[in-house]
Amino acid sequence: MKNILVPIGSHSNALNTLKYAIDFAASVGARIYFIHIFSSSKIAGNVINIDSILIRDSKKLLKEYMAEIDSKNVEIIPKSLKGHSVIDSIKKLNKALEIDLIITSTKAVTTDKRVFLGNVTGSMVKDIKKPILIVPSEAKFKPISKILMTIKSGKIKSKSTIKPLIKIQKSFNSVINLLQVKTPLLKEKDLVINKYLLKHISELILTENATVFQGVLEFLHDENPDLICVIRRKRGFFKKLWEENRVMRVNFDSKVPLLVLKGEK
Repeated sequence: MKNILVPIGSHSNALNTLKYAIDFAASVGARIYFIHIFSSSKIAGNVINIDSILIRDSKKLLKEYMAEIDSKNVEIIPKSLKGHSVIDSIKKLNKALEIDLIITSTKAVTTDKRVFLGNVTGSMVKDIKKPILIVPSEAKFKPISKILMTIKSGKIKSKSTIKPLIKIQKSFNSVINLLQVKTPLLKEKDLVINKYLLKHISELILTENATVFQGVLEFLHDENPDLICVIRRKRGFFKKLWEENRVMRVNFDSKVPLLVLKGEK
């Protein structure tokens, strides 16, 4: 894990996210690309382009954040970037910079306390094919000793899906406990766990629940993990939850950082 992307806005969670990312990067030996993306804009009814003002403000914002942190000898590359869409810009950065992991906050500009994941983070989870580590505003970094991975189906087609998790496990010498939630429609063949994953876990916990989310919340307190890990499949785990690009606290809430891996389907 060499390159971590930390895209931020002007919201209050940005500084906490950057501090968490620095501690994480220091532990895994990665560099950070610290990015602020602004949209190109023009004054209504006028031909005056205000890009120069926007980029000045963007660079000022990054400078202010950089002044408030201890880099802990992590290489941090701050960059202002103009883009018509935050998601499209992140996709381009992922390819150009060979990003291994994105670290972001649970929500951006929204102040609605009912929201767990805001629109931008929700869109990243849906549309970007990179592992994403989502840091709640209350979360402070601590070494990742225990990981609670939650799945419904044990079928995982490619090792590449879970390799980011294994890299984190090796970097922190973590214990992975696997929680498999058997829902009413789960097929027997889905109970078979991928062999590559199976050899890296310390404990397999089986539970029956109406939804995977209920299974996670049921065991979260008992397990007390430093990280929750899930797989985002096109059909399954978070499909329903992220249909509208945001997640309400009434549906899912956690003060523990959430690692979202990308599955095939």
